[in-house]
Order: sequence, then structure tokens, then C-alpha cells
Amino acid sequence: MNKSFFSIKNILTVLLVLFIGIQFIDVKKNISPNQSANAIGNFYAIPKNVQSILKTSCYDCHSNNTFYPWYSNMQPVKWWLSDHVNSGKRHLNFDEFNTYSREKKLKKLNEIVETVKEGEMPLTSYTVIHQKAKLSLTDQSEIEKWVNEIRNGIK
Repeated sequence: MNKSFFSIKNILTVLLVLFIGIQFIDVKKNISPNQSANAIGNFYAIPKNVQSILKTSCYDCHSNNTFYPWYSNMQPVKWWLSDHVNSGKRHLNFDEFNTYSREKKLKKLNEIVETVKEGEMPLTSYTVIHQKAKLSLTDQSEIEKWVNEIRNGIK
């Protein structure tokens, strides 16, 4: 009886052990106990309706606080979400907005309008699960109007 090590049973056993093993590898979550002194709302007025849109559609990936659903505690989803959030924060972090130079602020504001108008943000991979994060044409218009007001006030 020459049994191959590469039998389906052995492969599934190895995969199961690996899956269980990676559950013990943790990543730092994007949760800050305090609001940042550099948060955009501390320096620029954000109307309530726009704040609500940003919180629902943007802040999970573009702030220092992410709401983590139950499935975010399982690997490899935990790694994927961590990478996704870190990438989002590198592109734009509303909680660190006032640390940006004047030029970078203006560039980021332009990018907000552009990516929202083009439907690039929020990402489809996010809105598939977070249906309420989808931006209506009215939401897009409100964001653009708000960005234009801020842009005029940046010194």
C-alpha cells in the first residue's frame, strides 16, 4: 500500500491546521481613543449632512477610527482589512488633515471631488458589504459643494 502524502485528506488537514494557526496572528486595529487635534472638523466647518455622509462612506478607511464588523476578527480577512485601511489612510486621513501642507490639502480636496464624481470612492469592495455607504447623486453634490467651500477658506 503506497499512499501518497499528497492525498486529498492530507492536503485538507494541512490547510485546516494552517487556517487555525493563522487565527492567532493579530494585527493592530485602527481605533484611536481620542479625536485627533488635527481632524478636519476642528479647522473647517462640516455641515451635519456632509459629516453623516463622510462617517458612513469614508471614515472607516480614511480616519483614525474604523468600525470593525464581526468577520474582521478572522484571518485572512483581518490582514486584508488592515492593509485596506492603512492604504486608505496613506491616501487621505480626515483625522490628520490639518498636518498636510496647503498644497497637499488642496490636492486632497480636488481628489475627493474627482474620485466621488467618477464613482471610484467609496470602493465597490466596501459598498458591496456596506450598502448604506453608496453615494447618491445628492450625496456627491453635497460633498462637492462642501469641498468647494473649504477650498476657498484654505490659507
